[in-house]
Amino acid sequence: MATYSVLVTGGVGFIGSHLVDRLVDDGHGVRIFDNLEPQVHGEKQKLPEYLNKKAEFIKGDVRDRKALSKALKDVEIVFHEAAAVGVGQSMYQIDKYMDVNTRGTANLLDILVNEKNSVKKLIVASSMSIYGEGSYKCDKCGVVYPELRTEEQMKKGDWELDCPTCGKKTKPIPTTEEKIVKPNSVYALSKKDQEDLCLMIGKTYGLPTVALRYFNVYGPRQSLSNPYTGVAAIFMSRIKNNNRSIIYEDGVQSRDFISVKDIVEANILAMNKSSGDYDYFNVGTGNPISIKKVAEVLATLYGSKLKPEITNRFRKGDVRYCYADPTKIRKKLGFTAKVSFEEGMKELVEWSRTAEAVDKSEQAHAELVKKGLVEK
Repeated sequence: MATYSVLVTGGVGFIGSHLVDRLVDDGHGVRIFDNLEPQVHGEKQKLPEYLNKKAEFIKGDVRDRKALSKALKDVEIVFHEAAAVGVGQSMYQIDKYMDVNTRGTANLLDILVNEKNSVKKLIVASSMSIYGEGSYKCDKCGVVYPELRTEEQMKKGDWELDCPTCGKKTKPIPTTEEKIVKPNSVYALSKKDQEDLCLMIGKTYGLPTVALRYFNVYGPRQSLSNPYTGVAAIFMSRIKNNNRSIIYEDGVQSRDFISVKDIVEANILAMNKSSGDYDYFNVGTGNPISIKKVAEVLATLYGSKLKPEITNRFRKGDVRYCYADPTKIRKKLGFTAKVSFEEGMKELVEWSRTAEAVDKSEQAHAELVKKGLVEK
């Protein structure tokens, strides 16, 4: 197997650090570029103990052209994982999210196009959030793509999606890459920008580029003190602090939860195989899991008797169901998720027992209420 000089932007983060470990284990030379975002790494911006000592670390921001250009020196493969993450928060920190995600990516691409470099391939972390709502089937009209539910509908506690053609209730089905993307948050829009920019420039300049649309990633090292991270980590932080998990709507809404280990495997396949070049892929399990079940499983595994609090309130812009159809990535890259939900959740719980967890979810909720993004 060929070895490369690799740059991982956001390489100290949750997904990036696991990717770094795998790349080092596989014999690649790895450089990390990360700004140690305080919301993720704490105000003191200390390097975490898990950071791989065999990788070179450069502290820097993807918006800093000079620093990023220096980090790209002699690099052959770029994994672009750096991003501001948080759907709700992005709706009021608009400038920050577009600046870090969209402009930061534009900065990376501008360097690759206009400065001498050795980059042979670019893999960018995209997101299932770009789809908006998932795909649905109407018994009368077939496969349909409903718009987001209206506030009027959700105020009635009517959570399910109506067919946009006949108005009858629909059932969720797996979402394929062919679904038209309809971002419904600033975060989602910025992730679409990242994907579109990278694929556009890659195709134009003959730089093999792959966009991986991550579904709901969970696992060890996900910040338990960041209230805008994935729902599994937020619930884990609540449970560790002897607080009930707070669930919007009725808890039946579902997502596709995929272990960070499987995400890493998809990235490695995208790097090593040319069959995915200039294309975009769902990276999910294909199995929907309800939000209520996530909270209950985590509490049980942790040994807590806390039951989740079902609020029957809603957040503006939330989707009801979205889970992956992983057929395309299986056929073109040979990827199939291997870590079961139960096995992955056990790993998260065991790691969390010794991890720091400052529960900030209530202040995050208060901020969303203040901004008018959550039903009072």
